[in-house]
Amino acid sequence: MPGNAREFVLTLAARDAKGIVYAVSGLLYQAGCNIIDSQQFGDLEGDDATGLFFMRVHFDAPAHLRGRGELQTLFEHARQQYAMQIAFHPLAERARVMLMVSRHGHCLNDLLFRWRSGQLAVDIPAIVSNHEDFRALVEGYGIAFHHLPLAPGGDAAAKRAQEQALREIAERERIDLVVLARYMQILGPELCSAWAGRAINIHHSFLPSFKGAKPYAQAHARGVKLIGATAHYVTADLDEGPIIEQDVERVDHTLSADDFAAVGRDIESIVLARAVRWHVEHRVLLNGHKTVVFR
Repeated sequence: MPGNAREFVLTLAARDAKGIVYAVSGLLYQAGCNIIDSQQFGDLEGDDATGLFFMRVHFDAPAHLRGRGELQTLFEHARQQYAMQIAFHPLAERARVMLMVSRHGHCLNDLLFRWRSGQLAVDIPAIVSNHEDFRALVEGYGIAFHHLPLAPGGDAAAKRAQEQALREIAERERIDLVVLARYMQILGPELCSAWAGRAINIHHSFLPSFKGAKPYAQAHARGVKLIGATAHYVTADLDEGPIIEQDVERVDHTLSADDFAAVGRDIESIVLARAVRWHVEHRVLLNGHKTVVFR
């Protein structure tokens, strides 16, 4: 979604109450803004309902409201009245994304192609890997490649040093989003906490059935009929963060284990690309252990 200096996205979460939509649209109208798109959702039903209201508004602002400060001032009374968690995102500011990869490059290659072809409106100042396999690919795109190796079965001190290097790169490059594009290392609790809500992981959707090495071979041996992928936010609970996107593809007995893996690679690439795009377009709002995704 290309943006210009006049376009913003407003995202908010608040306890559900009458008048929130009216208050938001009324303030934007009175300030001379043009609402381009507006979506909302109230989580009020079901045993695990949170009672929260979520809203995303894409709007065009006049010259005097072209900064976060002016917009925050405009909404300050409504923010206090409804106890809103509210944010304004200028669409002219592209998210700065750091990709991380190990030895499976399909998601990395897909994201780089989407970025280079203009389908993914982000900046990618750094790519990190614990292996050298994709240095030539990354440097061919003119992006800095950072090799931060980890020896198999390495000690805790080496792990802490490597993760400190990761944090330093992210801070130096002012990274907004970290994408684990098949990065096959578990991030420590401190790193997960530091990157909460701004790190996305991708993996197959066989969990918890087929864990460990060669999950597609395991699935093939059991005659699985559906192959899927899950993109989620990274948390200290391994592979249990809030889910952003999932998809599946049907398979059958005519396919080999290698065919299963090929289908899986395609789904993983598509699902991760969707999750990254929705995140950087400010379409994903956290709702406890779940997400609200305004597509």
